[in-house]
Amino acid sequence: MASVSYAKNFGLYGERIGSFSVCCGSPQNAADVLTRLDIIIRNLYSNPPLHGMRIVKTILTDPALTQTWREEMKMMSSRINDMRIALRGELERINTPGDWSHITSQIGMFSFTGLNAAQSTAMIEKHHVYMPKNGRISMAGVTSKNVKYIAAAIKSVITN
Repeated sequence: MASVSYAKNFGLYGERIGSFSVCCGSPQNAADVLTRLDIIIRNLYSNPPLHGMRIVKTILTDPALTQTWREEMKMMSSRINDMRIALRGELERINTPGDWSHITSQIGMFSFTGLNAAQSTAMIEKHHVYMPKNGRISMAGVTSKNVKYIAAAIKSVITN
């Protein structure tokens, strides 16, 4: 079994676009699995939205659009990785207590900072850097213009 969501990859939040695949050992097994999946799917929704599916299909069936999409994904993931490196570097440059290697060893759009609930609340209340109480931040929101401010805010809530 494998499931794939295109919500983040295509910017299609709320469109419920993705796929679920199952490899079966026999045609009878496949028929049985499909029957069970039909029951599950029917309870979740009767008429799935088509808009998101049509966008993904258009992009993935056109080689030029697929290439553009891949280039844009690479550009965005590189920018996020660059911001991870910049945030870690700034935290270390200003001697923020702790080991910040996890910032660059994690992957994806989000990063766990290691801040606790009280520190995360202080980030919001004192520095207007918004995050859930588990200390997870959106790396897409870190920019070359705010990375020093975010690092200084993290240092502030850790040391005060």
